[in-house]
Amino acid sequence: MKKLLLGDEAVALGAINAGLSGVYAYPGTPSTEITEYIQNHPLAKERGVHSRWCTNEKTAMEAALGMSYAGKRALVCMKHVGMNVCADAFVNSAITGVKGGLIVLAADDPSMHSSQNEQDSRFYAKFALVPCLEPSNQQEAYDMMAYGFELSEKLGEPIVLRVVTRLAHSRAAVEVTEPKEEKLLSPATDQWVLLPGIARKKYVALLEKQDAMKLASAESPYNKVETSTKKTGILACGIAYNYVKEAFGNDANLVKISQYPLPEEKIKTLAAKCDDLLVIEDGQPVVEELVTGLLGAGYPVRGRLTGDLPRTGELTPDNVAKALGKEAGAVFVPAKNMAARPPQLCQGCGHRDVYAALNAVLADYPEHRVFGDIGCYTLGALPPFQSLSSCVDMGASITMAKGAADAGLFPSVAVIGDSTFTHSGMTGLLDAVNDKSNITVIISDNLTTGMTGGQDSAGTNKYEAICLGLGVEPEHVRVVVPLPKNMPEITRVIREEIEYKGVSVIIPRRECIQTFARHAKERKAEKK
Repeated sequence: MKKLLLGDEAVALGAINAGLSGVYAYPGTPSTEITEYIQNHPLAKERGVHSRWCTNEKTAMEAALGMSYAGKRALVCMKHVGMNVCADAFVNSAITGVKGGLIVLAADDPSMHSSQNEQDSRFYAKFALVPCLEPSNQQEAYDMMAYGFELSEKLGEPIVLRVVTRLAHSRAAVEVTEPKEEKLLSPATDQWVLLPGIARKKYVALLEKQDAMKLASAESPYNKVETSTKKTGILACGIAYNYVKEAFGNDANLVKISQYPLPEEKIKTLAAKCDDLLVIEDGQPVVEELVTGLLGAGYPVRGRLTGDLPRTGELTPDNVAKALGKEAGAVFVPAKNMAARPPQLCQGCGHRDVYAALNAVLADYPEHRVFGDIGCYTLGALPPFQSLSSCVDMGASITMAKGAADAGLFPSVAVIGDSTFTHSGMTGLLDAVNDKSNITVIISDNLTTGMTGGQDSAGTNKYEAICLGLGVEPEHVRVVVPLPKNMPEITRVIREEIEYKGVSVIIPRRECIQTFARHAKERKAEKK
């Protein structure tokens, strides 16, 4: 049976049909639709597959590792920067090993469509010394789930599955197989205790598995060789394979790479019959650097580092065709008189009222700085508000505001969203409380994870209790309703808390305008 699926949906259905018992994730574009698909799938509901959102990627990774310890198959999903958050648990999971199959899905975002960097998750797989799968199309994304779980259980190691935005958010017909049963509960019997004496032995065991990983890659059905008479060899990684096929059809000397470690012998054989190699990979020059080392400095290897492909941004059929020496097709160029339309906060959004009030008060403090965070409200850095001075990573608003206050900056204000606060902001607030830092923290609570489509937020209706539990003085935990009619009250509260010499938290709370509209529509439908 065939289904028309997004790449994300192919991953999700492939996992369900491979006997998945739990998906653990924090929403982040372009990975969000994987968990949402599993949450809404009838078979996943029938089987009780765990699919509740986690507080952050680290808790997701650790919970999935616990399910694997119990002998069942688990999937962890995140966008690429989430790998930074879960890195401690992820890298150590390679040393503990796994019992039930464990796949770590990293959705990379070349061109930074909705991200703050272009980091490449293949580096994490190499860093942890575990295999990485990189599908070139939606069918492979589906098929690699069963393959990946089996490989994980065979090697006793987690498997990274890397997709990119273009694959995650495009559709194709996928041949679907019959679903397998879930694994039975069978907890691990060996120690997963990384005391130094045990960890040293387990690390040696991980190193001893490297030959088996290389063999699996050499024999993988996803790493294949195609031959022609052309004297330039091509290494086409993941989605890049499609762009090469579009340019050359079947007339290419290439190695398709969709499983790592690299199939070294295939690459050496290709190099021996070609004058040079062109490495085409979406993301950073991971393979280009490895192949340059593999073949030696005297062998010409071209790619992003040599300028044959752009150093930044995602691959396109046009820039790949150009690198292959072919004329690119017509490129769309916007009309010169087209006005730019930068993203803006939705009309009616509560964040707008927060920034309007904040700007009104801070106009009286010329030395002020506002430290922002990751979420819809990051748009407060743009016109018409232009309120934010920084936005670095999840949770950085509070800790950067604290550091600036430690340096003597006043007033030092942090703006963070509700979901981001529970993801990464709570520990920073605890630091600030312990140091009695002179900062004002605004937790802009729209009762959802708005930026990624309205998923549940882990701390909804708990933020006052969390702040009090972390030690913020009760009289300095203030709740306001961000509406234009309440502007006098909001500005008064902000001014009072800025003048307080210590940690204060203001929680403007009003439901996201998008989820409010959706919920109203659902209630109306229920009444019919």
